[in-house]
Order: sequence, then C-alpha cells, then structure tokens
Amino acid sequence: QVQVVESGGGLVQPGGSLRLSCAASTSFFSISTTAWYRQAQGSQRELVASMGSGGITNVADSVKGRFTISRDNAKKMVYLQMNSLKPEDTAVYYCNVNPPSRNYWGQGTQVTVSS
Repeated sequence: QVQVVESGGGLVQPGGSLRLSCAASTSFFSISTTAWYRQAQGSQRELVASMGSGGITNVADSVKGRFTISRDNAKKMVYLQMNSLKPEDTAVYYCNVNPPSRNYWGQGTQVTVSS
C-alpha cells in the first residue's frame, strides 16, 4: 500500500512563508512525476506546480515567482516553498505522485492565509 503524506500547513499572515513537505512510499518515486495541487472551498482542484523525473518544472501563473517545487529522490520527498503568501492562496494543498500507470494522492494539508 503506497502512502503519500503531506505536512507543513497552517495559519500564516499575508506576506508570510510556509514550506509544505510530502513523503511518499512508492519504490518508483525517482521515475515519478510529482506535483502539488490545491482546492479552495467551493472551487475545483487546480495544479500549483509539478516536477518531472528529469527535473523539469511547471508552475501555475498565479504562483509564479512566489512558489517553488523541489524534490529529494533519495528521501522520496517533495517540497513546496511558498513565499509572499496571499489570502487567495488559502486552500487545501494536495501532493500527487504519478509513477507510470499509477496515480497517488495524499490526504491534503490546510493552508490558511489571514491576518
């Protein structure tokens, strides 16, 4: 049973920073595409950032220049560094790990940006 577990969410003031972490147990991690998605209340889940097995990244325009995705294959970890947070970044953030022919999701971690 593959597990994907996010951590690092919480309450932060506008302009602040948070770092989300995601631990995955799949043995195919190094060849997986990894990504962060978010879902705000009443909205559809949307892609925030992704990183392929070769290191190529894709970042949503809404967070470009503020959020950075990274990964550590040896530790089977994915990270999302979030800076200059805005109230509209408030959402549940989900980690996705996508090896060939598989798709794994974490349970999500809440990020709330509010003063």
